[in-house]
Amino acid sequence: MTVTLRRATADDLLAVGALHQRSRVAAYSSFLPAGSLAEPTPDAMGRYWAERWGWERDDHLMTVAERDGDLLGFSYVGPDDEGDPSTGLLNAIHLEPAERGRGVGRELMIDALATMRDRGWRQGALWVLAQNSPARRFYERGGWTPTATERIDLIGSAPVTQLRYVRPL
Repeated sequence: MTVTLRRATADDLLAVGALHQRSRVAAYSSFLPAGSLAEPTPDAMGRYWAERWGWERDDHLMTVAERDGDLLGFSYVGPDDEGDPSTGLLNAIHLEPAERGRGVGRELMIDALATMRDRGWRQGALWVLAQNSPARRFYERGGWTPTATERIDLIGSAPVTQLRYVRPL
């Protein structure tokens, strides 16, 4: 069965939010407390994406991966959050938990890199949770390199360290 990539539309955002929540729980449950992952709910995450899309759709692009009409994952790219005009930011790649290791994430990453190149960025950047070893290995296999830049964020009430990665486009 073939995986199809296409640009997301507003009609996709509730399903994207629910997938995003499932993906977070599966990826982070080994190192974050369940209470921190309980919120937002899948519906609330869908509303988050609908609101974010409303603000960012002019300079960000979401791609969804599907197989036989079923949503498998998504990516989201836009300008660098550090303000570097030569850098694009890979804000997210999230997958249905059962799709991990099946090549869908790689297809989304290849598409995101091409999108960033098409937009004229010379470098890509992303943030990944320091404790998310599988994601870090995935990005490192894709040519991303960690920098010395870190930031602290919250997932629920749990503080998490994020590491910045970059790669040439």
